[in-house]
Amino acid sequence: MSQQSPDRSTSPPPRRPDASMSLLTNVMDHSLDDGYAEATARRKADGTEGMPRSMRAKLGLAAGLVLAALVVTVGAAQARIEAPVIAKEREELISRVEAETAAADQIEENVDKLRAEVGERQRKALEKHGGDQGGLVALLSGATAVQGPGVKLVVDDAKDSDEGGGGPRESTSFSDTGRLRDRDMQRVVNGLWSSGAEAVAINGQRLTSLSAIRAAGDAILVDNRPLVPPYTVLAVGPGERLSTRFQDSADGQYLRVLQESYGIRRSISVQDDVRLPAAPSLIVRTAEPLVAGAGQDAANTGKGTS
Repeated sequence: MSQQSPDRSTSPPPRRPDASMSLLTNVMDHSLDDGYAEATARRKADGTEGMPRSMRAKLGLAAGLVLAALVVTVGAAQARIEAPVIAKEREELISRVEAETAAADQIEENVDKLRAEVGERQRKALEKHGGDQGGLVALLSGATAVQGPGVKLVVDDAKDSDEGGGGPRESTSFSDTGRLRDRDMQRVVNGLWSSGAEAVAINGQRLTSLSAIRAAGDAILVDNRPLVPPYTVLAVGPGERLSTRFQDSADGQYLRVLQESYGIRRSISVQDDVRLPAAPSLIVRTAEPLVAGAGQDAANTGKGTS
């Protein structure tokens, strides 16, 4: 008996591609929660959906809108009123700062003029009462500008001035870093004097026998005036010989060790023409001869008059 082929016309329908995403499909088909839908249908049935229908509710809504608009308007108006006041106060403050700055600059200018006048009178007094040695006295005291051959020494802090370590400054009371200190500058200047320098200036400021090199925090002061690195030291003297003597001296070796140990930068060069200004201010002292008979007393007490 022949076997019939199976009938394929009654095969089940193909499966939907999103059959495995039933939860996502349900969320997309029913985006509104059933509870919200029921509440909306109930309000529709009660007639309370949408804008308020009673006159009292409408008036309340209108009053709320008017109040909100009033608050926004008042805030904007107040901001517009306060803006010019704040701007005016700011301009007044800027004007006061500028006026005080101008006054301070004027006072500083007057001080510089008076200092220059005092220095000029002192220089004239030295030249007048110095006799045959007036020029030498003025030179040694820094009362006159000088010009001649010499050397130029530029010393600067290390590029990374936060590192420290041992070395020639190990026993000092300040921290060992790559920054040049007042004691270092003192040794540099003293080394130039002892090597034959006739006049010395640092960053254009003339040094005298009464000049003081000190420190205020990390700043170096010369006669109470701060210096800014790099420090340019100009010295008048026999150029080549002065440079050689300084580099071979103990102070020159000290500066070389600072360079090797802390990275402090230095450069020295011989100059054919070095110009140094006169000292900005000098203290003139006069000596009086001892009265006859007072010399023994002074010798015994170790005191004299000046």
